[in-house]
Amino acid sequence: MRVLIIGSGGREHALAWKINQSSLKPEVFIAPGNSGTATEGTNVPISEGNIAALMAFIKEKGIDFVIPGPELPLVQGIADACEEAGVPCFGPKRYAAGLEASKSFSKTMMLETGVPTAPFKVFTNYEKAAKYVDSCARPLVVKADGLAAGKGVVVAKTADEAKAALKAMLVDKMFGSAGSTVVVEDVLVGEEASFLAFCDGETVIPLPSAQDHKAVFDGDTGPNTGGMGAYSPAPVAPEHMYDELVALSMRPILKELKKRGQPFTGILYAGLMMTEKGPQVLEYNVRFGDPECQPLLMRLEGDLLQVMLAAAQHRLHEVTLAISPKTALCVVIAAKGYPGEFPKGMPISGLEAAEAAVPGKVKVFHAGARTENGQVVSAGGRILGVTALGADLAEAQKNAYAAAAAIRMENMHFRRDIGSKGLTNCWACSGKGE
Repeated sequence: MRVLIIGSGGREHALAWKINQSSLKPEVFIAPGNSGTATEGTNVPISEGNIAALMAFIKEKGIDFVIPGPELPLVQGIADACEEAGVPCFGPKRYAAGLEASKSFSKTMMLETGVPTAPFKVFTNYEKAAKYVDSCARPLVVKADGLAAGKGVVVAKTADEAKAALKAMLVDKMFGSAGSTVVVEDVLVGEEASFLAFCDGETVIPLPSAQDHKAVFDGDTGPNTGGMGAYSPAPVAPEHMYDELVALSMRPILKELKKRGQPFTGILYAGLMMTEKGPQVLEYNVRFGDPECQPLLMRLEGDLLQVMLAAAQHRLHEVTLAISPKTALCVVIAAKGYPGEFPKGMPISGLEAAEAAVPGKVKVFHAGARTENGQVVSAGGRILGVTALGADLAEAQKNAYAAAAAIRMENMHFRRDIGSKGLTNCWACSGKGE
């Protein structure tokens, strides 16, 4: 079986690594890939948003199964194109991908289907949005409607901060067309959790909970990023809540999409805020999160490719997931300066030493990295995802940081508190839940 994975991040390295373990013995291609995916298959120099070139490659190579990693190819219709070509694809078609492509579309669907979420308003005009801000209690969240690489969200503590964010998006076009519409919503107070599930339009099989760390600096300070680390499971969303979370955040959306003739296939990701009034949905993604994907796949013991095929073929009801009881934690190694301007081309060493730091329990997933003359060098803002297993959260954290300590790179930055929020719950330290 020939499999094409689309993307170039740590998520795609993790997907290629896990899919290579399948009993189907796939031949794996990754477009465009990175230095890590090159060890798991064949990198193909086609960008993730070039649908025409991707489809030409799929036809030329006789690809049997397509797995888009990031949101861009899904939003641009790769699943629609695959359906027309008769090639199975693990991911939703363009319409359903609107859950991530448009926050106003997503929030409106939540409102219409009764999914609990923060009160919100949608604007395309700065003056009207600014007037609304003046009428509201603060803090507020200002969100670019479209795709902004995880950076189009501003939590404004004052009216001036909210107006500055609105001006940057609506007037100064900081995010281009992605910010031509904005969503202004109330702030939800609580702790965030990531909740993902395999879907085939009818059946929903949840993965364990996870928690991402968006802010660039320790203590959840500094600007938002694509994610500086994650761990699974998240004590704030224990296993006994999974059925409730599926019923609350996923089934209403899937039912509505099916009613509209747009059934959702792939991974549905609900970003949750666990509030005093119960879980509420912040947003949806339509693919594996990055870096949540890395710890989740470290814990997945079954055949990922078989599960994805079952979803694409609408037979998830035949599947039972095998999940390790261990905890997994990922620390993202980034370039100093990210998510702003950052240097590139920095040589990276210590990768083998990192995986040997805790033998059999660590995997270093490459993200913004490439190989030049046999040397791995940095090529992006988030460069590596050092991911470790442990018997519980404390051990997984210890193992991940022991591995990260072995890596050498100039201008290296990483958070040193990934998982610490979970450890403030004494029952989380034992890995036992309530």
